[in-house]
Amino acid sequence: MNFIALGISHHSAAVEMRERVAFAPEQVGEALLDARQACDVPEVVILSTCNRTELYAIVPEGQAAVAKAAQLIEWVASYHHLSAEEIHRCAYHYEDADALKHLVQVASGLDSMVLGEPQIFGQLKSAFAVASEAGSVGSHLGRLFPRVFAIAKRVRTDTAIGENPVSVAYAAVDLAGHIFSDLTRCNALLVGAGETVELVARHLVEAGVRRIVIANRTLGRARELAQKFGAEAVLLAEIPEQLVHADIVITSTASQLPILGKGAVEQALKVRKHRPYLMVDIAVPRDIEAQVGELRDVYLYSVDDLREIVDENLRSRRSEARKADVIIEEGVRLYLEEARSLAVVDDVKAYRSMAERLCDSELKRALRALGRGEPPEQVMARLASGITNKLIHAPTTAIKQASLDGRHDRLEYARQLLGLVDDTRALQVHANCLDESFDDAVDTALESPLDQDDQDAVRPAGDRPRRTLQ
Repeated sequence: MNFIALGISHHSAAVEMRERVAFAPEQVGEALLDARQACDVPEVVILSTCNRTELYAIVPEGQAAVAKAAQLIEWVASYHHLSAEEIHRCAYHYEDADALKHLVQVASGLDSMVLGEPQIFGQLKSAFAVASEAGSVGSHLGRLFPRVFAIAKRVRTDTAIGENPVSVAYAAVDLAGHIFSDLTRCNALLVGAGETVELVARHLVEAGVRRIVIANRTLGRARELAQKFGAEAVLLAEIPEQLVHADIVITSTASQLPILGKGAVEQALKVRKHRPYLMVDIAVPRDIEAQVGELRDVYLYSVDDLREIVDENLRSRRSEARKADVIIEEGVRLYLEEARSLAVVDDVKAYRSMAERLCDSELKRALRALGRGEPPEQVMARLASGITNKLIHAPTTAIKQASLDGRHDRLEYARQLLGLVDDTRALQVHANCLDESFDDAVDTALESPLDQDDQDAVRPAGDRPRRTLQ
């Protein structure tokens, strides 16, 4: 099998380098064609996300995987106008079974920055689809990637690798789902407009929250973020008014002083007839006064509370990752076993074709003899003898050479291949056997010499193209 995986990721490079080698979606189709031509790879897939840029390729028969990986890494550098030395310092590559295992780990989220995150599976499927459309997926990757996706799906269904949130933003939304039975009937007020609030907003939208309001010190940034999620934007001064309608309040600002006090929350509770609040304060220093948690109808959680949840969930995911590794090992092993069996299909077809050509040749010879009026019994006997002798010519020659070379292991393989395991005398070769007697035995067995047509029919296996183990 000549399959390689190479690239850089958050494990090996800082975000500044990852940004420089990333492929924009509109670049990938052209890049695939360029990589195939520049590096002489028949099949290649490019995966480019914020945390990794990786290439998965088939190495042509007879070429070294290490050299091809280095060539592709240098191509990435050239494509992005970087020095090869810069890329080589943070690049990695895997070969064959290790490359396949790495690809499955990537697809399963086991190699992600957030252990077990599901987005990478969809990103990898998209990368495969783009490569297929671009014509850079052939029979090898076309068989390999669907199996990778199947193993990754099994990891998802047979383990709990993705069930427990391991980010503060997701933990906050997950907490809301436990407190409120139906998030589609809830309104959310988000205070702040930074990266954490953006993640919270995304998770709330995915959870189906009815209405989201984003309050920020500057209205422009709040509007910019609100447009992404179909939310409303307000200034911090409007928080008291918005509190009346909110069921979920999540804050994450850089303010040095609390933004939400006990008095404002008490007033809002009276107006909403003490319908409960979930309040999650992700900020440090805190945005919500600690005394708010004393109110009867408020469930207040701090960033420390969430981190305890996240840490526990991360421990759980690591435990599930060990189960996932077992599934991946089994999946890779089974695929490689199937690939090895597929690899001999061409050889079996070629051997059968050779036998059929030999039989056809002998049959034509027999028909000509019958046409000349020769006795049918003699013609049939000669036909059977001719077919037998010519079919055993190549195996017998190989057996003789193995004996002369002292390769008793090959003789044992021959016994098994020829079905002579129970007849040890059939291929018994003694060390003191004279070469002359062996030659005589072989010559006697081959009563019918091969003509030119028959010699062409028994071409050595090494002269036939072999299928790459995939």
